[in-house]
Amino acid sequence: MEVNLRIATLEDVEGIIQLCNECFSEDTDVEVAKCIFKETESNPNDIYVIGEVDGKIVAHAKVTIIKTMYNPMGTYSILNHVCVKPDYRRHGIATKMLDYITNICVEHHCNKMELWSNNVRTAAHACYYHYGFTLDDAGFFSKKIGV
Repeated sequence: MEVNLRIATLEDVEGIIQLCNECFSEDTDVEVAKCIFKETESNPNDIYVIGEVDGKIVAHAKVTIIKTMYNPMGTYSILNHVCVKPDYRRHGIATKMLDYITNICVEHHCNKMELWSNNVRTAAHACYYHYGFTLDDAGFFSKKIGV
């Protein structure tokens, strides 16, 4: 299956949100997403990647490049909202997208890629392991604030 991978534009936001709402059972508002995209689109460290098949967005990942002053941490990336539309899975699209993202991370001099994934996404985890990701011996902590 031929997939066209590229950096997303404002025109892609609606398709990205539809895909993420489907894949993650989210209820993200398209207009809010467009506002946030506009606020961050000039930041070279906030990168939204999409994969298209026949002009339809079927894959997506958000890449955040984090530059630090700490050794050995250096510059690294965090991936989130990595997804492929269910009907398009098992065609190598996720692997091609991870290859594309790896190239972006190399261009930004990242020494490591990390990603967030819910525990219930076992099929996605199999893909990540197959790609060479390992499960770090750490917990992901969060605390809701404000909102």
